Amino acid sequence: MTVLSGPWTLYLIWVLSQQGATRFGVLRQEISGISTKMLTERLRMLEREGIIQRHYQATIPPQVSYDLTDKGAELIAILGDLYSLAERWYGESSEAAHCLN
Repeated sequence: MTVLSGPWTLYLIWVLSQQGATRFGVLRQEISGISTKMLTERLRMLEREGIIQRHYQATIPPQVSYDLTDKGAELIAILGDLYSLAERWYGESSEAAHCLN
């Protein structure tokens, strides 16, 4: 549980579930307000935990993208349930419901 409680972690997992394999720069744009340092830390931690995988292509310039593993995909059903619960409890305009949009 500690892994998921870090800042930006659940939102990052949700973005990857919606986008599929995504490059660092695109993630940085999609998650407004996250610093480059924080995004790097979150990605490394999630990769270490086996929740996401890093894909490296030795092109010029090198291309790196991130995607959910099977383990990460299992979390999406749970996040969807939390989203539905937040909508029921607080309505669609709630900050809790929008945290996963």
